Amino acid sequence: MATQRTGKTQRTPKLDQRQVVETALRLLNTTGLDGLTLRAIAKELDVQAPALYWHFKNKQELLDEMATEMYRRMVADVGEGPEGGWRERLLAANRGLRAALLSYRDGAKVFSGSRFNGTVHAVEMERTLELFTDAGFSLDQAVRATTTAYLYTLGYVTEEQGVQPVPGERREGYDVEERARRMAEFPLSAAAGAEIFENYERHFEEGLRLVVAGIDALYGIA
Repeated sequence: MATQRTGKTQRTPKLDQRQVVETALRLLNTTGLDGLTLRAIAKELDVQAPALYWHFKNKQELLDEMATEMYRRMVADVGEGPEGGWRERLLAANRGLRAALLSYRDGAKVFSGSRFNGTVHAVEMERTLELFTDAGFSLDQAVRATTTAYLYTLGYVTEEQGVQPVPGERREGYDVEERARRMAEFPLSAAAGAEIFENYERHFEEGLRLVVAGIDALYGIA
């Protein structure tokens, strides 16, 4: 189908932006980020690749909208933040973020470096910054505290998914016992493998509490 516009023939798009994003997120769990190409998405949608350029000029624009949709779904699943103070909000927000990222193969990589579209993220951001400033943080302290926790979670999940792309799947080369045998002449480093490459849930929680304790110690906000 074609339509005339300013004397030139242009193709009418056969699909909308939401279809493209939903298909991309579904395909991500199969291909991972490296295999997620516009060509692969077009094939899944049974359209020609140029049809996607109606909605996204390049892959980064698509990743931005994928990250935005992941955020929308995360907020819908988690709902409003918990009752309590800034510590409870920080803990709950980052636990929710980790769970959301882990629900997609390479979820942390999609988030990293992407820019949210629109102002969908501003609602919770405003609530969080208001909670922190009401508790006695200056705005720049509130931004630094929340950003540091966010970057900890994003970095942690990036490394976690480098070993376990999805829960229950472990990449080749991350056998802790084999690693310990290879590093036998470095006993502390060999033993550290279990602390680095296993028990991600427990270690995430401990690290997140270290971040919160550090914010507490540095700023001294009750």
